[in-house]
Amino acid sequence: MSRLLFYRYVNVLQFSRLTLQRGARLLCTQTPAEHLTVKQQSNGIRTITLNNPKKRNALSLPMLNSLRDNILAGIDSDDLRVIIIAANGPVFSSGHDLNELTSSQGRGYHTKVFEACSEVMTLIQDIPVPVIAMVNGVATAAGCQLVASCDIAVVSEKSSFGTPGVNVGLFCSTPAVALGRAVPRKVALEMLFTGKPISAQDALLHGLVSKVVPDERLEEETLAIAQRVCQASRPVVALGKATFHRQMAQGRDAAYETASRVMVDNLALRDGQEGIRAFIDKRKPLWTNRAEKAHE
Repeated sequence: MSRLLFYRYVNVLQFSRLTLQRGARLLCTQTPAEHLTVKQQSNGIRTITLNNPKKRNALSLPMLNSLRDNILAGIDSDDLRVIIIAANGPVFSSGHDLNELTSSQGRGYHTKVFEACSEVMTLIQDIPVPVIAMVNGVATAAGCQLVASCDIAVVSEKSSFGTPGVNVGLFCSTPAVALGRAVPRKVALEMLFTGKPISAQDALLHGLVSKVVPDERLEEETLAIAQRVCQASRPVVALGKATFHRQMAQGRDAAYETASRVMVDNLALRDGQEGIRAFIDKRKPLWTNRAEKAHE
């Protein structure tokens, strides 16, 4: 087995160095605003709640920095298995704070805003644990981008999604990156060109969200998925998530080559062998939840 490949895709204990490097140029750009997001964790499930309903949970630079910090906190801990991103109020997120995007703020500040946003969106896909969006309301522009960037999205029936930037003279170019990778091209372009929102059911039909549930069952259904994720081995899930996103950016043949090598690496994990033995022995597996090798 290739030692380089193993450490590149399996050893989640090395992830903290990568994430610290990714966030370094954005650190200290704003005074911490932890109250803008609320972080809670129990039984392996971390819930990060966007907590500025008076401003429609706008993804201001302080909000983005707070969200990033809540995602990265203890990311390598064996106790963290899945992250849920939720929101207080009737709006999940209205996108960027337009007050930050006026000419008076200047190009330098605008650059910081979009760099921070891109950092958060890519971070969600690069961390070793799955991220679930729990949406109970409106998600527009960068808010829609946030939903599209998450690995799974569970939404209430009253939720809606849109990219209305074109209507205020600011095309949703960065939301288009995530949206265009989540829904068919023509669906994405209609949303982007017209700014017209789509319903929760249409979002499900086009693949933007994973599940639509009655409002009163949103938390229950989201937690059920999170708890199911927690039953699996942490390093196996981390390996699978990293490989999925990597192969999606490759051509078919390269994707199969990557996935085949990673399957072999997966078999070299102690938890990989434990799962197979448990299946053969007809018992529940006892995961180590650590990226330890059973063999070379």
